[in-house]
Amino acid sequence: MSLLGMLIGKLLRQGQVTIISPEGSRETHGPGGDKSLTVRIHDNRVKYEIARNPRLGFGEAYMEGRLTIEGGDILEFLELVVGNNRWEDGAAGRKALHKGKSLFKTLLRRNNPTSARKNVAHHYDIGNDLYRLFLDDDLQYSCAYFTDPSNSLEQAQSDKKAHIAAKLYLKPGQRVLDIGCGWGGTALYLNRVADVDVLGVTLSEEQLKVARQRAEQAGVSDRVKFELIDYRAVAGTFDRIVSIGMFEHVGAAHYEEFYAACHDLLTPDGVMLLHTIGRFGDAGAPDPFTDKWIFPGYHLPSLSQMFAASQKVRLISSDVETLRLHYAYTLRAWLERTRAAKAEIVKLHDERFYRLWEFYLAGGILMFESGGAGNYQVQYVRNRTALPITRDYMMEAEARYRATDGEAKTATKRARRAPSPS
Repeated sequence: MSLLGMLIGKLLRQGQVTIISPEGSRETHGPGGDKSLTVRIHDNRVKYEIARNPRLGFGEAYMEGRLTIEGGDILEFLELVVGNNRWEDGAAGRKALHKGKSLFKTLLRRNNPTSARKNVAHHYDIGNDLYRLFLDDDLQYSCAYFTDPSNSLEQAQSDKKAHIAAKLYLKPGQRVLDIGCGWGGTALYLNRVADVDVLGVTLSEEQLKVARQRAEQAGVSDRVKFELIDYRAVAGTFDRIVSIGMFEHVGAAHYEEFYAACHDLLTPDGVMLLHTIGRFGDAGAPDPFTDKWIFPGYHLPSLSQMFAASQKVRLISSDVETLRLHYAYTLRAWLERTRAAKAEIVKLHDERFYRLWEFYLAGGILMFESGGAGNYQVQYVRNRTALPITRDYMMEAEARYRATDGEAKTATKRARRAPSPS
């Protein structure tokens, strides 16, 4: 039995996987009763690379075409092998997947402003055309909010913005800081539905160009501004702070620094909403493939890590929500659109890049469907009296923002359809 076969055998609780070696020999593992897939290895080095570092070795072999899946696709393979070992079940087979992960490296790593910008550029500055192919029309690159799993990606991302805006307890004329503003969609949304001024900060030059262009086109560049700046260099104070999908890039060594900066940037009665991927249990080392090829320097926090850091600067966690499956739905939509746009992605990059992206998205789906990750939305205040004492205001505001945004979009469509004056 090969080392790769032993690894797969430990993980399979149902179904079967047949491994075909470069020489043509076959070995089959698993009890049956579910899917049957075949892994064809085209290079003898593959099995040793996977045995040494399963996550990195398998991902790189698939990306490079040295390992292919027959009788199904990469998502189906991961569902069969990893999906049978849910985090909440404490399956013993999951331990085999941790080989090659280095928590020591994570704890020592520092994301200073220079390395943080370099890490961001690695992922976000590879060209906006790629992201337009698989994201929604507002370019939201974070977990959507599915009030119904059957909702479209566009609807779920719109509902995500309303859900977050409602937790900020916004009032007209307030000043909002958006840390990690992406392509500007959330900042523009907050201005549109709540009549607030927003400063969005990013470390991505490609995102900055689009965000500024969108503000100009909407005629709100005097109220919605975007800057290429690290959160640690932002000056002034803000009534509200929102950060969506950025905390994952802060790094465990900088959590106290992040919260201290946010505390000082908030007015005394300010409110902050932090939306991040996080770990259900203790935070561990990052996935080696993701750390090397997708998000260098990332770290997924546990709630205990977040609270330990925020408590030291006396930020009060006034509300916490765990989104358990929403990112899995989001990633499935992204993967479907990625596959539909394969020819265009290959033309923009190449086949190797397409397989890298496919593996990244498929792996993310399994992380949220059976792994130890979910999404947290944590609301913070400096003053315990800054918010109403019940959560009713959130539900009222969320419904209002959905209606307001819907009316604004309808008015925009009518204006576009209206004939030009002769």
